[in-house]
Amino acid sequence: MIKKGIKVKILTGKDKKKEGEVIEIDRKLNRVKVKGINIVKKHVKTTKEKKGGIISKENFLHVSNLTIISEKKKEKKIGAKK
Repeated sequence: MIKKGIKVKILTGKDKKKEGEVIEIDRKLNRVKVKGINIVKKHVKTTKEKKGGIISKENFLHVSNLTIISEKKKEKKIGAKK
């Protein structure tokens, strides 16, 4: 199961074979944002509060294009005591 904070590897697209950490999940649409992956440029209009221009940010990827590398698990020691 994909969770926020786990490491994933990209299987398809322009960022194929790259790895990153999940930063946001959209469960309704089965989409995930990965840190540093699928960067797009967005044109932002100038407002009173913010300066406009072109900004780069991560965009969503479909879950089927990812594979989990590692999960946050607690390791258990298995064995007999002597």
